[in-house]
Amino acid sequence: MIKVLVADSHPIVQKGLESFFKPSTDLDVVGTVATTNGLFDYLTKSTPDLILLEMDIPEVNGITALRKLKKDYPEVRVLMYSAQPEDVYAVSTLRAGAHGYISKTSDLELLKEAIIKVATGNMFITNELAQRLAFDESTNKPRKYFRRLSTREVEVLKLLSAGKRNKQVAEELGLNEKTVSTYKARLMRKLNVDNMVDMLQQAKALELF
Repeated sequence: MIKVLVADSHPIVQKGLESFFKPSTDLDVVGTVATTNGLFDYLTKSTPDLILLEMDIPEVNGITALRKLKKDYPEVRVLMYSAQPEDVYAVSTLRAGAHGYISKTSDLELLKEAIIKVATGNMFITNELAQRLAFDESTNKPRKYFRRLSTREVEVLKLLSAGKRNKQVAEELGLNEKTVSTYKARLMRKLNVDNMVDMLQQAKALELF
């Protein structure tokens, strides 16, 4: 029986997944947490086989939480679960150490398949995402910019787009303000803009956030 911890801030999602998987003989939802503090507190007491981790979980973002998980609990498999665009975030989360990525719009049976696949030592992305990532970037110009971004650059851009200032970004990501400024300059260059307003509008227009 695969022991699954659901890390998601939405009570309906938590209860829905518990209810859906309750009859399963393959996996068991052993706990639910709504924040990253709750997640790491849970892990001090019990270790699941797999964490279903929401990308936008409160307190620190999902990629930052993922990095800490990989450092402190390398034996735990992590499947990222998000409503954010697959072809933007999947690559970033896989680079950061996730074992798979699935959209919250996916069928529950596919989610079950993904959990089992990841928990048994494999990687998971959807066939559709695999096909999109294989396309020539010239056929999809908006997304090509984001595939150039590093995982850390995506984290910085996400926090800036949420209205956070350099100091807040630095504190959340464990960086200094000068480093955040450097990332901002790189983002502007890679997104082909020359000011913050245009950079954030670009991110919004391309449906990154």
